[in-house]
Amino acid sequence: MTTAAPVLADARKHVLQRRIRWIVAGTIAYNLIEAVVAISAGTIASSAALVGFGLDSTIEVLSAAAVAWQFTRRDPERWEKGTLRVIAVAFFALAAYVTVSSLLALVGQVRVEHSTLGIVITALSVLIMPFLSFAERRAGRELGSASAVADSKQTLICTYLSAAVLVGLIVNSLFGWWWADAIAGLVIAVFAIREGIEAWRGDACATSVGMLLEDEHDDH
Repeated sequence: MTTAAPVLADARKHVLQRRIRWIVAGTIAYNLIEAVVAISAGTIASSAALVGFGLDSTIEVLSAAAVAWQFTRRDPERWEKGTLRVIAVAFFALAAYVTVSSLLALVGQVRVEHSTLGIVITALSVLIMPFLSFAERRAGRELGSASAVADSKQTLICTYLSAAVLVGLIVNSLFGWWWADAIAGLVIAVFAIREGIEAWRGDACATSVGMLLEDEHDDH
């Protein structure tokens, strides 16, 4: 059962829309840098997890760009359903890639070299991404935009993936447990599929009032 979202004044709506545009712009910029660094470091260290992490960053760019585009439209609500579908596809693509790369790493028993650069970039992501996710989710919930909330969840899942890769790199460096990040990646894939299904099921009516986080309490 859903309840109608409070009607926002036009001035407040414009403030929130502008805030979301700035947040997704920052997310895109950071993820572009992250993708280049992670893919380079992963190639040097022969790390499928790091390369996958870098490719995941490009998926996050796609999701954020879709929301950024939506909020440049004169009537963002009109494009809500289409944007949600793009975000859902990004979730599914992330789940597919992480699943395949993790299984290949497990089957092939891929040995990963120590990567200081990989540890640094994933650690930075663990610190930065939660703040971007929280800010976008809060603005999206107040505005009543399910696409912004869904994109914030995409960012949060990328945070989990960052943590999983970071733990895998550290554990591999300390103990030689090459399989640790692959197992964590499979767990992340399950969550990504779940969020993708939720985003895909969102429609123009439900998203404007019910959001995609009915099971979560307000952050206040």
